[in-house]
Amino acid sequence: MASGSGRAVSSPRHRGGRHAASRRPTPPGPSGPTRPEPPGPSRPEWTTRLPTVPESDRARTNGTPANGRVADGARSNGVRSNGARSAGAAPAGRRRLERTDRQYRARTLGGALGLTTLGTFLPGAGFLAAGRRRLGIVVVSIAFLMLLAAAWLGLTQRRELLHLAVSPDQLRMLAVGLVVIVIGWVSVVVTTHRMVRPTDLTTGQRVLGSAFVAALCLLVATPFAVGARYAYIQSDLIHSIFGTEESATIPTVTGENPWGDDNRVNVMLLGGDGGVDREGIRTDSVIVASIDTESGDTVLFSLPRNLEEVPFPKGTPLHEEYPDGFTGEGSELEWMLNAIYRNVPAQHPGILGKSDNEGADALKLGVSGALGITVDYYVLVNLDGFKELVDAMGGVTVNINEPIPIGGNTDQGIPPEDYLDPGADQHLDGFEALWYSRGRYGLDDYNRMERQRCMIDAIIDEANPTNMLRRYVDIAKATKEILRTDIPEDMLEHFVDLALEVKDAKVRSVVFRYTYDLDSSDPNFFNPGDPDYEWMHETVAKAIGDDTGGKKKNNKKKVAPDAEDACAYNPV
Repeated sequence: MASGSGRAVSSPRHRGGRHAASRRPTPPGPSGPTRPEPPGPSRPEWTTRLPTVPESDRARTNGTPANGRVADGARSNGVRSNGARSAGAAPAGRRRLERTDRQYRARTLGGALGLTTLGTFLPGAGFLAAGRRRLGIVVVSIAFLMLLAAAWLGLTQRRELLHLAVSPDQLRMLAVGLVVIVIGWVSVVVTTHRMVRPTDLTTGQRVLGSAFVAALCLLVATPFAVGARYAYIQSDLIHSIFGTEESATIPTVTGENPWGDDNRVNVMLLGGDGGVDREGIRTDSVIVASIDTESGDTVLFSLPRNLEEVPFPKGTPLHEEYPDGFTGEGSELEWMLNAIYRNVPAQHPGILGKSDNEGADALKLGVSGALGITVDYYVLVNLDGFKELVDAMGGVTVNINEPIPIGGNTDQGIPPEDYLDPGADQHLDGFEALWYSRGRYGLDDYNRMERQRCMIDAIIDEANPTNMLRRYVDIAKATKEILRTDIPEDMLEHFVDLALEVKDAKVRSVVFRYTYDLDSSDPNFFNPGDPDYEWMHETVAKAIGDDTGGKKKNNKKKVAPDAEDACAYNPV
């Protein structure tokens, strides 16, 4: 019985008898263990002092942590002493989570995988769900800002992105940045899962969860890894092709005025019969693209490979060596346009000064003299490797108006091995595209020149962003093997800007072809064996809208079928 002072009656049972060990101690008050009451009439000679219970033990005993919060997600008014959850005790938002170690964890593996997926596609959301608010807010903010920056760049900075695509240094920085992003993102995915998964998973559940997280990490990392790889490949491609060649004939320009005093830039496109690094190749395809730097309007001038007595511009070392044009003793085959690339360096090595490709510099001067305009840059394509590029692009589509021979030699009487059949929208692989561009058994050079222009159009049509991205590695590899140019690396940004203008501009074509079916007195007559260069200058000047380029003589019309008509399906 309790005394008047409220103390327990001293008895063997209450003084530590045999049942004392099984008795649950009374929790101490806020100030520590229970103190003996002041002396009174009923006070026994001794007082039992309750043992001190550690904070952690008290938390387990009462289900209430030392900091006063309810363990296992329970509330103090709805939890029994063993921590069991009373009906309706947890708020709706936390019913699938339990509170442990100062954060919330999912109660099931499915819940953990769901939160991990949420944290993968919305980085930081998993941290917020786990109760790590500060970390979650930081990660969500970073992800949001990066997404906002990417959208801003894609929607408003297209030109700058294209500049980045032709800058090796920036591409390498981009590759490193993508790697850093993917490492950070994968870390967020893994950490989110570790935070929210239940602590009592079986071994099988842990393996399943790890496999799921690995799949999410792979899903996140793949596009960034591909992007980093493409950036590195593009950087290597740009550095390998552009800016490594010294030329004696490129114009001197500045960043503020990249096109000099002219409103046009003229680029010579060459098709050779050997590797781009091989000396002495024959350039059987010569096309000059004259581009208006303001409007992007372009005129393509196609020159026959058998053009003779090619003049070099006055004031150049080659004009002093060949005052009557590129001509001399011996076979006329060695004095045609397609022999300049090989023969001038062989006859006069070093005549133009420092040059890594004397043949290309000599041909640029020869074509400049023939057309009456200054050729600024050249691009050489190895036709033998051309088929690899077309295959890398997945083929091209052209119209074939008459059977085109595969192989054969007219001069030696060797018949073709086969023919490409006529038809509209014929899809050609690399081998077929090569013979479409160069086959001429029973045909003439001018027919082949028209087909080469059509092939250029077909390649441009196939070079859409989707196709380029899907096949980029193969395309880049093939391009490195077949392309050579003297365009400086620091000019690429300006050519990118120009390409944006050309995309929607007019493109015309002028072909200087042998009109052997006409009488020499006909105003449309043109003979590459005895060319009228003054008339050619006049024709070029009219085509580019500059009538001051040459003297008007006779009343000749330009010998120039429209490229679009030549490439249309008009079966013979």
